[in-house]
Amino acid sequence: MIEEVKNTLKPNTLDKETLIKGFKNLCTAKALTFLYEENFKTVSKYVHATSRGHEVIQTAVGMQLKPIDYAFPYYRDDSMLLAIGMRPYELMLQVLAKRDDPFSGGRTYYCHPSLKDDDKPKIPHQSSATGMQAIPATGVAMGFWYKEAEGLDTSEEKPIVVCSLGDASVTEGEISEAFQMAALKQLPILYLVQDNGWDISANEEETRAQNAFEYAAGFHGLDAVSIDGTDFEESYRTISEVIDTIRTERRPILVHAKVPLLNHHTSGVRMEWYRDDLDEARSRDPYPKMKKLLAENGFSEDEIQGFENECIDIVRADFEEALKAEDPKPEDLFTHDFAPTTVTEEVGDRSPEGADKVVMVDCALFAIEELMAKHQECLLYGQDVGGRLGGVFREAATLAQKFGDNRVFNTPIQEAFIVGSTVGMSAVGLKPIVEVQFADYIWPGLNQLFTEVSRSCYLSNGKWPVSMILRVPIGAYGSGGPYHSSSVESVVCNIRGLKIAYPSNGADLKGLMKAAYYDPNPVVIFEHKGLYWSKVPGTKGATSVEPAEDYILPFGKAWVLQEIWKQEHEETLSIITYGMGVHWAMNASEELGLQDRIEIIDLRTLHPLDYETVFKSVKKCGKALVVTEEPSENSFSRALQGRIQEECFRELDGPVMVIGSENMPAIPLNSTLEQTMIPSVEKVKEKVEEIMGY
Repeated sequence: MIEEVKNTLKPNTLDKETLIKGFKNLCTAKALTFLYEENFKTVSKYVHATSRGHEVIQTAVGMQLKPIDYAFPYYRDDSMLLAIGMRPYELMLQVLAKRDDPFSGGRTYYCHPSLKDDDKPKIPHQSSATGMQAIPATGVAMGFWYKEAEGLDTSEEKPIVVCSLGDASVTEGEISEAFQMAALKQLPILYLVQDNGWDISANEEETRAQNAFEYAAGFHGLDAVSIDGTDFEESYRTISEVIDTIRTERRPILVHAKVPLLNHHTSGVRMEWYRDDLDEARSRDPYPKMKKLLAENGFSEDEIQGFENECIDIVRADFEEALKAEDPKPEDLFTHDFAPTTVTEEVGDRSPEGADKVVMVDCALFAIEELMAKHQECLLYGQDVGGRLGGVFREAATLAQKFGDNRVFNTPIQEAFIVGSTVGMSAVGLKPIVEVQFADYIWPGLNQLFTEVSRSCYLSNGKWPVSMILRVPIGAYGSGGPYHSSSVESVVCNIRGLKIAYPSNGADLKGLMKAAYYDPNPVVIFEHKGLYWSKVPGTKGATSVEPAEDYILPFGKAWVLQEIWKQEHEETLSIITYGMGVHWAMNASEELGLQDRIEIIDLRTLHPLDYETVFKSVKKCGKALVVTEEPSENSFSRALQGRIQEECFRELDGPVMVIGSENMPAIPLNSTLEQTMIPSVEKVKEKVEEIMGY
């Protein structure tokens, strides 16, 4: 259908108002480019790129978007931003990193928008990492699909999503994950690919086996069309037809627009350093083409010059105003790392009378079932969580049967999409709970977790927190070998902007799952698969009386699981731990007969971390041991050790010690080697005796 669109559209169908608006937008964007070059020393303090050469296709798209739509412009799309109604002044506040920059408050680069105005398309935050916006954008479209399928959106006019990409970025693997899901589920998204033939200094002949239009042919269900993105009539009419099709037929379409790059890649990478095609590129300049189009439609030279002069005057006046704007204050650094949460205190019945004891995995299952029954915006997806299996650990068993295949569904094997799509799902008011099947497979999703999920609230200046839960089965259990046994909490804890839980028992897991759901921020929950059914000797304590539905356990509240009194004449020890380490510590304490001299702190959440409870315990006991399953070098546990040493130095009677796994690259498959690698009750006992005798 769509490849023939440009041949079937009627010529000369654009009215004069559309031509004037389009030309003025083109003139404004061009004037921005020239002004930035004239004032290079002023504006190049911070890196920027401009849309020079790309203006026509961006204008054609921006003019036709509605406030109900969502857009993901990339860093060269200032023409699109102007076309949706942004003032040059507002864009300049960002190029100058001013405090009133409407997108990020001076935190991120020029043309990295995040917008939530009622009268404009919505623009969630996105990063500079090229192509990474495709997955969050497709997540928005999947959110529309879900809301329409479940009757949550019954409006007559349907929204669409526009994801803008450079052709070079389409070589990214994450683009294929986005295209795959859009084609598979027939999602209402327009992928606008602007092809100027360049990466930075590498050109298309060096880096691409095919362009985006040709690549799209491999995704059945994703129609594509290739157009001249410098021709306003062709661009406007093609985009009009494509948007109408997506709005009514609810399916994805890719538009590949050939354009020249007529300015520098960015202000820091100058085109004259490496370009040998500048004369050819200038021959395709959309600006004289647009002037000719206006002349052919009855506009005089004076009228055309008048439009241009008007735009130049606005741009220059806005620049003078922007130069006077206030810079951010030092205290502005510390806002919007997280959105405020209402969950601050433990509430509800943790141990209801007459309730059955259940294994840890079922506490999580029942928590999600209760949430899904109460909140239709709650859904669960990941690999193998659907109705046939209900998760490889049966952690989603029966949920698809109870809530349907739209709310609980399998994804392809694509961790980046699983993680990154939550950005878009959250942006349209949904609460996704997603799974990475094993902690070892979180790595393909780490780019989205770090670049898009964790930074969205901060870099959008609080407009777009990502409300999601990522479940991660973790830890060594039953000879899982090197690809199903890893501990990865140190890496994830180094991603600022995430809340992280690592419970040791079912009651905590259920309470933290509820807190995570009602938290507007992204949450990672590590669930030790060796505790799921308490099959590991000594882990019966992970089995709990199932808390009531109203039970909520806030983040940042450690549990003094085994509390002792301050003792002046006895050696006492505080053990700080989490997850499986709690059970090693409890059993070691019992077997040594030192329950009255060892205090055990279950952290429960790694961020926020309850330092107050930790320091209070260490200062009381005088000695401290951190127990972890991770290899201890360069780790979360070493950082905690250092913090304890720094804060409690005066009260310590010995060095703060750490016990973790051996510092080897992976956990071997052989059971003897596995047990040699990881901590155990016996190893913790030896460490306790060492520190107590120090």
